[in-house]
Amino acid sequence: MAAGGAGGGGGRYRPARAAMEGSGPRVVAVGAGLAGLGAAQRLRGHGSLRLLEAAARVGGRVCTRPFGTGGEMGAHWIHGPSPGNPVFRLASQYGLLGPEAAREENQRVEGGGHPPLPSVTYGSSGKVLNAQAVREARDLFYALLASTRAFQGSKEPPWPSVGQYVRAEIARTVPTMAGGQEDARRLQLAVLAACLKLECCISGTHSMDLVGLEPFGEYVSLPGLDCTFPGGYSSLAERLLSDLPEGTVLLNKAVRTIHWQGSFREEGDGGGRVFPVRVECEDGDVFLADHVIVTVPLGFLKERHQEFFQPPLPERKAQAIRNLGFGTNNKIFLEFEQPFWEPEQQLLEVVWEDESPLEEPDADLEANWFKKLIGFVVLQPPEQHGHVLCGFIAGKESEHMETLSDAEVLSAMTHVLRTMTGNPDLPAPRSVLRSRWHSAPYTRGSYSYVAVGSSGDDIDVLAQPLGHSHKTHGQLLFAGEATHRTFYSTTHGALLSGWREAERLNQLFQAPVPAPQS
Repeated sequence: MAAGGAGGGGGRYRPARAAMEGSGPRVVAVGAGLAGLGAAQRLRGHGSLRLLEAAARVGGRVCTRPFGTGGEMGAHWIHGPSPGNPVFRLASQYGLLGPEAAREENQRVEGGGHPPLPSVTYGSSGKVLNAQAVREARDLFYALLASTRAFQGSKEPPWPSVGQYVRAEIARTVPTMAGGQEDARRLQLAVLAACLKLECCISGTHSMDLVGLEPFGEYVSLPGLDCTFPGGYSSLAERLLSDLPEGTVLLNKAVRTIHWQGSFREEGDGGGRVFPVRVECEDGDVFLADHVIVTVPLGFLKERHQEFFQPPLPERKAQAIRNLGFGTNNKIFLEFEQPFWEPEQQLLEVVWEDESPLEEPDADLEANWFKKLIGFVVLQPPEQHGHVLCGFIAGKESEHMETLSDAEVLSAMTHVLRTMTGNPDLPAPRSVLRSRWHSAPYTRGSYSYVAVGSSGDDIDVLAQPLGHSHKTHGQLLFAGEATHRTFYSTTHGALLSGWREAERLNQLFQAPVPAPQS
């Protein structure tokens, strides 16, 4: 264990276990998700490197858990698996994808972030809803979403949020909707309410009223038919880990505080080296470094940044952390003895027919949290996964779900499925597994979005390194999905951000050290 001196500069520090040695620059990355692993992959052997990971595994918000033969608790798909996607390129290079993903025609599909799965839409009346009515409502919704791009860069967008804009446009079209037939119009409004819930899952937010309209169009969707990892998404993280020198990653190594702008002397012969950054772990270990790459989730930064960094972050950086959005999207896996769905069905959508985007949603979380569920993806192929449905639910309802027992969640899901299918005798699932990303202390949610009152500029501010002086450059560097202006919320955004910060250091290490200013 390391002994630590007090204060901002004068103490001497014994090296931590698995000590960092050598005369080159020392780099510590906090977090071994795809951003941290990506940074480690690209740092080209300058000095020494340690990745400190609070959990007992690598991957961060990439997490495959045993359920059937693998439940993706976090990232599910490669969004936009095409040559422009670095996660797709790496996974292909490592041989981790199936033959479908390699087909060039699949790589050219423009899905716009919404995978076109063969689906069936159940209504709360216990019937399958009219496919044409569902399609018309969905087409309207996607056309409205696409029209938000017109406001990118606008000084005066018509509404602050995506949700307010979409609802106003829906209200404008109501008189002509469904040919003026009241029952058909009510159905289409209910489908539009379900579309907004799905968009909450995609954006990782409680409500689209929280998502800024003007910056919404900056997000870039890559071409390609979204695909999964046959061996689980974690196979990518494990492969990246296996490429690193043994001992680079330290698990169960939660960081308590990062002291920067300091002068920390290490014990050793000849007086020891002096470092500008001291990383103090929860278990008392201390790591002295020239540079620290911070890859922790934005949700953690929102909750802990004031005490996590000493001295505190500059106000501009702290304000960016406060401005940007970070919400929860959870999954509920249900395993069945036998499927009640047809073999060709890959998405079972859920629509509550009494809902409308033009009416206030029910605020009774305890009684109606399950109504935020958008439906279930059928895990494919059944030969590998068994008969498993994966439900998606976002926002405060999702966070309430985390507080319930497995039995309560299973009971609620059974009620939803019996209501939707109109079959009161539908067999209950035999087991349930769910994610709890909001409760996870080092995550505190799922992924970021650009909130009302923030902009892409906040993402760039979050990504900027700190701690420049005539002696040091980039004491603190920042990576993670929330630091990528056009690919925020994605694994490829996380990976690219890690590569970006590694390249920043690679260029620095190759540059001559400037002479001290007199």
